[in-house]
Amino acid sequence: MPATVIVGAQWGDEGKGKIVDLLAQHSDVVCRYNGGPNAGHTIVVDGETFKFRQMPSGIVRGKDCVLGAGCVVDPAVFVEEVDDAVRRGVPLDRIHLSGNAHLIMPWHVVLDAAAERRLGRLQIGTTRRGIGPAYADKAARIGIRVQDVLDAKILRQKIEVALAEKNVWLERVYGLERLDLDEIADTYEAYAKRLRPHVTDTSLFVDRALRAGKHVLFEGGQASLLDLDHGTYPFVTRVGEGPFPTEIEGPDQDRVRELGGEYGTVTGRQRRCGWLDLVGLRYAARLSGFTALALTKLDVLSDFAEIPVCVRYRLRDGSETADFPAHQSDFHQARPVYVVLPGWEEPIGEAEELDDLPDAARRYVAFVEQELDVPVTLVGTGAARERVLAGSGGVEASLAR
Repeated sequence: MPATVIVGAQWGDEGKGKIVDLLAQHSDVVCRYNGGPNAGHTIVVDGETFKFRQMPSGIVRGKDCVLGAGCVVDPAVFVEEVDDAVRRGVPLDRIHLSGNAHLIMPWHVVLDAAAERRLGRLQIGTTRRGIGPAYADKAARIGIRVQDVLDAKILRQKIEVALAEKNVWLERVYGLERLDLDEIADTYEAYAKRLRPHVTDTSLFVDRALRAGKHVLFEGGQASLLDLDHGTYPFVTRVGEGPFPTEIEGPDQDRVRELGGEYGTVTGRQRRCGWLDLVGLRYAARLSGFTALALTKLDVLSDFAEIPVCVRYRLRDGSETADFPAHQSDFHQARPVYVVLPGWEEPIGEAEELDDLPDAARRYVAFVEQELDVPVTLVGTGAARERVLAGSGGVEASLAR
């Protein structure tokens, strides 16, 4: 059963969309299995930039695209991106939406923003698009699913039950206005016509594809360190806030941000930038059993004479560890221990193969391979989709040739 899973290996914003787009050309189905419309992916094709919030990135390749049951869906965003895909010539029957995926409702968005304001300096840093509250209602078994929209009676009943609780929170806890049952029900009933053609038993669809020998590409919405169970809880399923041991200090922060275009696809806000954290990356590799690494945006480092790489954390008791701390109190106070590698200070955007890279660039990537014992098989050297170098045995093997 040929399947490939792409997982963000650090804090998100790693350039997964470009890698999905690259691998999608050799796939039959591209499936997003988690996340919501806060997880934006950007792809540059022939000078044209595509930005997706909800839709799997494989849509640019005209592949069958699936939004699985683990996703939370904003129907307005979904419809907008379907319409955009159709304008670009993608057939409607290529877009498949799980009836078991949960919907982001108006109260999720309002409560998300209100909760962040109330937390003040302790806020999580969500995009305030209702993602966390939607998943919370799913876990509490009071969520509203895609399939509920297809039955107006069930939909209205579920909205009524939810609002009986949510309006109490809005009024008494946050001092906000109540939401109107009829207004919400009418709005979401209107989505039924647009969603119905795409609602699919996606589990069965993907299973049949795999059994038929088709290649399925599974696209993770966010990243390992943002995972609800294994990430840096409570700063998970979010962007923006939380501890960040290798965050760059001083003017190099702005320098990296501008060189890499580090502004949120969904929010437009400035991203926090850091040096490569091999402690976090080693943890992500262990969690997901990585068989290969795609190292994106190597070109961004071409401006630097020296490149720090975090190889260990120094903990509050003065000890050092190469393993990710199991307890948040240790992680929150961890300080990076760097190895400084030489930079190459020359552009690499025109490289056609790994051997064309400057020695220092190849040694930087080989260092990552050696530290993780995972081959780097794709190296990004620019924003455009064609600016990716592939290696047969990893960069370390290329250096030995």
